[in-house]
Amino acid sequence: MTTPHVPALRHSLAEDIYAFFIGCSLIVMGILCLHKAGLVTGGMAGVALLLSYLVPVSPGNLFTLINFPFLLFAIRAMGTGFAFRTMLASFGVTFAAGEMPLVMNLSYINPLFSALFSGTMIGLGILCLARHQAGVGGTGIICLWLQKARGINAGRVQITIDAVILSVSAFYLPLDKAALSALSAVATSGVLIAYHRPGRYIGH
Repeated sequence: MTTPHVPALRHSLAEDIYAFFIGCSLIVMGILCLHKAGLVTGGMAGVALLLSYLVPVSPGNLFTLINFPFLLFAIRAMGTGFAFRTMLASFGVTFAAGEMPLVMNLSYINPLFSALFSGTMIGLGILCLARHQAGVGGTGIICLWLQKARGINAGRVQITIDAVILSVSAFYLPLDKAALSALSAVATSGVLIAYHRPGRYIGH
């Protein structure tokens, strides 16, 4: 017996706006928890966190600054619609990072919990944005493009890129924090490997 065809459901503007709010908030929540625990992670969030320990600039602002070259790539490789949405998401992360300290104050978080929780939150945020045809910039654009153009799973590509970023961060972090940072990156990529693949979602 064949399975009846179910037409894809397009997201409304209100659904897109809400998804951007959720996605950006989850990513910023994850970044703040990692920063409090002195950890990094993979992707551009990890690069921004690592640089924030070396220069007096917030992770949110660094996240946007290093995203510009990747946004130019997105225009060419993924189209202006995707690039525009990704630009909005990138600025949304910066805005949320600036506003989050006004609504919550994190005084302590266990590093192990932070690695698992924060990595998962960042992965869910990226997934939420990807379901609504947007990325968060940086390496995420490369991963989504390879999955779209070559059929290579975005989560596996992200793990490979993360390995390079975390290898560099190991020179600047204590061994225990470098290991927990790697765990955080695995948690992020695990979300994408498990849930960002064809057949798992019909909305677009």
